[in-house]
Amino acid sequence: MAGRTEEARRSGERETVCVTGAGGYIASWLVKLLLSRGYAVHATVRDPRDPKNAHLGQLEWAAENLRLFKADVLDSDALAAAVSGCRGVFHVACPVPTDRVLDPESEVLAPAVQGTLNILQACSANNIQKVVVVSSTAAVHFDPNWPPHRPKDEDCWSDINFCKKNEDWYMVAKVIAEKTALEYGERNGLNVVTVCPTMALGPLLRPMLNVSHEFLMYIIKGPTMMKNIPWHIVDVRDVVDALLMVYKKEESTGRYICAPNCISAKDLVNMLKRDYPNYNYVNCDNDMVLNSIVTPLMSEKLKNLGWKPMKTLEETLLDSVECYKKMGLLKDAEGCPCRLPHLFHMAIEK
Repeated sequence: MAGRTEEARRSGERETVCVTGAGGYIASWLVKLLLSRGYAVHATVRDPRDPKNAHLGQLEWAAENLRLFKADVLDSDALAAAVSGCRGVFHVACPVPTDRVLDPESEVLAPAVQGTLNILQACSANNIQKVVVVSSTAAVHFDPNWPPHRPKDEDCWSDINFCKKNEDWYMVAKVIAEKTALEYGERNGLNVVTVCPTMALGPLLRPMLNVSHEFLMYIIKGPTMMKNIPWHIVDVRDVVDALLMVYKKEESTGRYICAPNCISAKDLVNMLKRDYPNYNYVNCDNDMVLNSIVTPLMSEKLKNLGWKPMKTLEETLLDSVECYKKMGLLKDAEGCPCRLPHLFHMAIEK
């Protein structure tokens, strides 16, 4: 692959793809991977001049092969310009609220659902060959009627009414957006595949934390109580490997769950304590919560396609913490608890 990529660079033959929301955590790593594999990348960001997007221009091969487009997902014309000339599109952009959502329509539903529809319509109009939509296991986990002893697979969808009742609007948005994408593809002959990663951790490329990293920081900083429920974690570098593989594999179809690791909250704390014993971690209940909505997930469909996650859970956690240390985020850890993002409220609510 490396030889072919270098040869493609020398000959000027580059496949062009678009990545929406390119300044985000997963999207940044995806742009990095695509550039390293010889792709030319059209990257949409809300403001190319915003310092939080500066890291994109510093990636290897960015000067030659990365072009930033100012585009909001609700701006159809801007999206059409960004995907023009591309062979494929990775739709990653989606708001992930940190706080309780007060206006579901404007804060999450419109950007997630209408934004997805807008990018798909732009793809249809520009003869895009394949679209990979990044969904989330938030669109999988929350089905209270799923058989409790059966691991959740691609047939499981979060129950919208259940999520609305709990005011989990991010989950609602992810379900509707993903179903919209798959149904649009079927109706309009557009090759759409969705990938549902669970909580992604690992090093940061951009100079700020995302919601998943705020969760891990909360665990490290403590010292509050947390329920001992299971958590699914995947390394961000394994996520982007999966996204590119799904894009390249002609036989990929439908949705894919990307969730290789499951660990209880208590075991997660103990794993971190082995390497970093001096932080003021959360306290966890000793007994596992038996009725947790978070239950085992299966990634067999993705693995059968050829995905082989390379990072162990311990490597992912260590790389995350080392990144926090370099950014100076752990200096005030002792005795200074931080706030848990509302997205993870089930971790502390009784």
